[in-house]
Amino acid sequence: MKKCKSLEEVRAEIDSIDTQIVELIAKRNDYIKQAASFKESVEEVKSQERIDYIMQRVRQKSIELNMNPNMIEELFKIMINEMVETEIAEFRNGGNF
Repeated sequence: MKKCKSLEEVRAEIDSIDTQIVELIAKRNDYIKQAASFKESVEEVKSQERIDYIMQRVRQKSIELNMNPNMIEELFKIMINEMVETEIAEFRNGGNF
């Protein structure tokens, strides 16, 4: 991690990271849309097994990185819930990403 010399520099680094986070979420969403074409049903889109796996994986990673796993889980819950809805819409639209 870069050692910043001013508050402005810290904020610039945070802004840069925020941009990267949004870009990565958008990229994830694009893959979610692609996934719809491989699914057979809405129930498969809503796969609780997959959601549980993701939550376990991100909680473990957050612990490894000395982050609050509850915060990470809450962020992922919001993201996954919204992306499941996106994937359902894509599935019903024929999965034509």
